[in-house]
Amino acid sequence: MIPPQEASARRREIEDKLKQEEETLSFIRDSLEKSDQLTKNMVSILSSFESRLMKLENSIIPVHKQTENLQRLQENVEKTLSCLDHVISYYHVASDTEKIIREGPTGRLEEYLGSMAKIQKAVEYFQDNSPDSPELNKVKLLFERGKESLESEFRSLMTRHSKVVSPVLILDLISGDDELEVQEEVVLEHLPESALQDVVRISRWLVEYGRNHDFMNVYYQIRSSQLDRSIKGLKEHFRKSSSSSGVPYSPAIPNKRKDTPTKKPVKRPGTIRKAQNLLKQYSQHGLDGKKGGSNLIPLEGRDDMLDVETDAYIHCVSAFVKLAQSEYQLLTDIIPEHHQKKTFDSLIQDALDGLMLEGENIVSAARKAIIRHDFSTVLTVFPILRHLKQTKPEFDQVLQGTAASTKNKLPSLITSMETIGAKALEDFADNIKNDPDKEYNMPKDGTVHELTSNAILFLQQLLDFQETAGAMLASQETSSSATSYSSEFSKRLLSTYICKVLGNLQLNLLSKSKVYEDPALSAIFLHNNYNYILKSLEKSELIQLVAVTQKTAERSYREHIEQQIQTYQRSWLKVTDYISEKNLPVFQSGVKLRDKERQMIKERFKGFNDGLEELCKIQKAWAIPDTEQRDKIRQVQKNIVKETYGAFLQRYNNVPFTKNPEKYVKYQVDQVGDMIDRLFDTSA
Repeated sequence: MIPPQEASARRREIEDKLKQEEETLSFIRDSLEKSDQLTKNMVSILSSFESRLMKLENSIIPVHKQTENLQRLQENVEKTLSCLDHVISYYHVASDTEKIIREGPTGRLEEYLGSMAKIQKAVEYFQDNSPDSPELNKVKLLFERGKESLESEFRSLMTRHSKVVSPVLILDLISGDDELEVQEEVVLEHLPESALQDVVRISRWLVEYGRNHDFMNVYYQIRSSQLDRSIKGLKEHFRKSSSSSGVPYSPAIPNKRKDTPTKKPVKRPGTIRKAQNLLKQYSQHGLDGKKGGSNLIPLEGRDDMLDVETDAYIHCVSAFVKLAQSEYQLLTDIIPEHHQKKTFDSLIQDALDGLMLEGENIVSAARKAIIRHDFSTVLTVFPILRHLKQTKPEFDQVLQGTAASTKNKLPSLITSMETIGAKALEDFADNIKNDPDKEYNMPKDGTVHELTSNAILFLQQLLDFQETAGAMLASQETSSSATSYSSEFSKRLLSTYICKVLGNLQLNLLSKSKVYEDPALSAIFLHNNYNYILKSLEKSELIQLVAVTQKTAERSYREHIEQQIQTYQRSWLKVTDYISEKNLPVFQSGVKLRDKERQMIKERFKGFNDGLEELCKIQKAWAIPDTEQRDKIRQVQKNIVKETYGAFLQRYNNVPFTKNPEKYVKYQVDQVGDMIDRLFDTSA
């Protein structure tokens, strides 16, 4: 049972808590009432705000719509005014631009093209909107006048600034590839940069807006003339230089100061003079012969102008390639791409036709020279043909895209030159074989015949054109091997040809040698010619070329030479036979000679003396140009005669066959040797 005190305390505690809870409940109730009141007030305010917004919206929206319409109307008005201004401006284009168009584009191309753009737009506007308007005719006429002025300006710029390329610059250009030392590249500036830019802008405008391609004709006509004149100027430069100094020169790179040029000789593509120099060299070594009879025109007498013309033509061909390449580069900047090949084809025609015509003239001259047997002139074809073949790849590249007729011009010329070259080779061989025997044209001293020197000289010159000459011969062959093994086949053909010429020459020399009444002189003549041929073959590469088809040629010539020496030595038998032991009279020592025996001995001495004097007198006027051969022949003959004469003198030295021994013993052994040493020496 709970004590009363604790129960009373517990009751008071509960009553206190209850009282607190009631107070809290009362506070919450008051708060809720205030909150409800505030909510009611807020709802009232929001309702009032909503009502006001609706009133405001109903008032503003009509105003906004009205304002928007006004703005749209204002924009339309402004656009209309702008269009009117734009349209009106077209009516003023003619008057605004007429002065500029009348004065032309010179010096103010940018402004001029701007005016042309305005005129073109005006033309387009009137055509679309008012085709019957008189204003259309005005702007049309103005546009045409402006276009004509641009075409005229294009022509003027091209004419004023297109200059002929100087020969010196061309020579530097074509010789630059061959220079060993490093040097600056030669660049051709056909048009100044400012002029080029104007020309390019005008050409583009004419293509895009002018709808006129006539300016392309103007372009190729002007550039064609400059190209042709440049090449002709180079040819004239060669002529003038050769007439004044003998060799055309080219100053150094034009970038160097013009007042300090360094001269350098132009490389000569042709080597026609090489064999002539060899002939002079052989002359110094005793191989050159005096002129005899031949209807061959002497090669060493060639006119130097022939070499000049050849070199000039070869350089002009190279110049054409380089200048044409440069012209195409210039053309690509100015002419529309789809017109470039056709325009370039037209541009190069005059210069190319000039080169081809000159080439055909060379062929024609060679054909006439063959008829005259002037084979030295025909030789000009060889360096030209070789150069044309070497240049053909560049030619083909330059002419790529041109018409077939243009591309075929060079191959056609090459074929013509190969044909005439082969004809020249064939006729030369026949001419060597058929050169007539003319007694009055034969060398009286038995030296080398002009036919021989000319034939060897001709063959030596072929050495520098082996591939060219071989190709000429191969071009006339129908054998399938000619195409299968062109290089080796051509070489064998050339070797066969050279052997044919040498064979024909040998036959002709044998025939000519019969003109001499004295067999000894005939032998000296053949000896000199055979020796000249052999030494000439050995001193050049001809012997290797001959050996391709004739291995024993060298040995054969040596045998022929030795055979002629033996024939010559037999001429001395009529002298030595008088004193040879087999023909001497037999007598007993100490026995007095009979008159018949004395007379026989006298006749032996007299016969020897007379024969010796006669042969020495005759053979002294003969010639053996080769010093080595001359000394050898004299030495052998001197040994034979001295030995025989010495034995003869020793035998009859103490024999009293005459009272006047000095009358018969006119010469001592050494004197006889001295007389023989003076043989073949016209200066002795």
